Amino acid sequence: MKKNIFVINIKEKILILLLILFSLLINQYYGNKGVFPIDSFSHFDTGFRILLGEYPFKDYWVISGPFVDYLQSIFFYLFGVNWQAYVLHASVINILVALATFFILRNFNLNIYFSFFYSLSLAVLAYPSSGTPFVDHHSAFFSLMSMYLLILGIKSENKFYWILLPIFFGFAFFSKQVPSSYIILFSIFILLIYSIATRKIYWIKHSLLGSIIFILILFILGNLNAISFSSFLNQYILYPQTLGDERYDLLNIDFKNTIFHFKYIYLGIAIFFYINFKKIISDKNYIKNNNFYYFLIIFFLMISMILHQLLTRNQTFIFFLIPILIGFSHISLKQSKMNRNILIPLLILLCLFTTAKYHFRFNEERKFHELNYVDFDLSVKGSQIDKKFLGLNWISPEYKNNPKEEIASILNIKSHLEKDNRKKMLITNYSFFSGILNKNFYSPIRWFVENGVSHPLSDNQYFSEYRNFFIKIIKENKIEVIYTIKPVHASFLEEILGEKCIRTSNVSKILDVHTVLNCAIK
Repeated sequence: MKKNIFVINIKEKILILLLILFSLLINQYYGNKGVFPIDSFSHFDTGFRILLGEYPFKDYWVISGPFVDYLQSIFFYLFGVNWQAYVLHASVINILVALATFFILRNFNLNIYFSFFYSLSLAVLAYPSSGTPFVDHHSAFFSLMSMYLLILGIKSENKFYWILLPIFFGFAFFSKQVPSSYIILFSIFILLIYSIATRKIYWIKHSLLGSIIFILILFILGNLNAISFSSFLNQYILYPQTLGDERYDLLNIDFKNTIFHFKYIYLGIAIFFYINFKKIISDKNYIKNNNFYYFLIIFFLMISMILHQLLTRNQTFIFFLIPILIGFSHISLKQSKMNRNILIPLLILLCLFTTAKYHFRFNEERKFHELNYVDFDLSVKGSQIDKKFLGLNWISPEYKNNPKEEIASILNIKSHLEKDNRKKMLITNYSFFSGILNKNFYSPIRWFVENGVSHPLSDNQYFSEYRNFFIKIIKENKIEVIYTIKPVHASFLEEILGEKCIRTSNVSKILDVHTVLNCAIK
């Protein structure tokens, strides 16, 4: 009789409670330690704007993260628009992925304390590296939970997992197109082999039902929010492909980037890989064994995550894979004749070492947010900006030597925006002014990146559509002035509206105001 992962004893209940508390508290702590404005606030205002009735694709240009925005709006609705509710969003995802890992390891009858240890290690390395909601993390973690559902679906043949599978894939894809797309494609490949080798196709009808449910939800939400399919298609599917093509061209596969940088991930999967590869070679019927598919799922999960990191060239955040891979290596040892007395302690030591190493690098030093050379003793209370930032210890990379100067600049901007009663638009990487001032500043983009990641540039085939989108927002909301905070500058607006159709004046060292002339919207 197959083990039911939802039947738990008192020891498991206690460990689950501890895992929940730890996963929550560690992310809440590090989510309050410093900021990297463009990333740290990427969903603050957009989550708030959804509460005001403004939606992605329709009211602001989106190339990733609509699901994260909607989910953040729920947290703001339940807990108020404040920084702790914002960080809580990421903390809850950290809890979910840690619990999911605990349950999957227990389902393979791994010892309760080992399962707890590996899950706790994952909670250290998962969301705390960012601390705040971030599209790559959401996409990776919902993809990971999708892989767990795929494993459980094959293992138990329970229709519940197959129905949930496409729904979680949908959550992952609408958090960010990658790495979810790679993982979805690999999953289809695995299921194709599985169906041919085992002649089992029962999963198709259940997954089809889950897909229909998710598509219906999208359809209803799109209609309720008046989001056109063409806007979604151009912003989320077609335009990002023009960015992806450039990244494939720049893909750098060499020993340092591909092997050495991820060496501990490879060490984590080494035993699991060796045992399964040996069986593939020696047993011609292994393709019909469920263990073969568990191996493929975990292996291609790892490959997808590494490929994503190589292509994005962002700070590495996938070291959370190490405890998972070690956990499956540990499980595979139980089914082999290898020396467990030596190898299991080595696996535990590897997990301890890598968890401590990457904890200090990414959590303590906040490397993911470029804060690894910052003196956190210089941090300033975020509540000095607004009481909604209570608990946030403010320091950023650009003002690492003088965070008080940054706070003063932000307060000056806040005061100026409050005093100006004109209909105004604000474009900035400090994407929190709408939330703290309880006003809509109609930004056409989530954040500003000069290289075209946030919006199409003039040489892009989708620039004319973006320009029309931008002007439409100005017209519909009767915008009189546009405020920009550096690094956003006048040339950004001149490219869209025309150099002679805006009149720019300087307000402060980092704030400019641009009067929109009639010729800009004709």
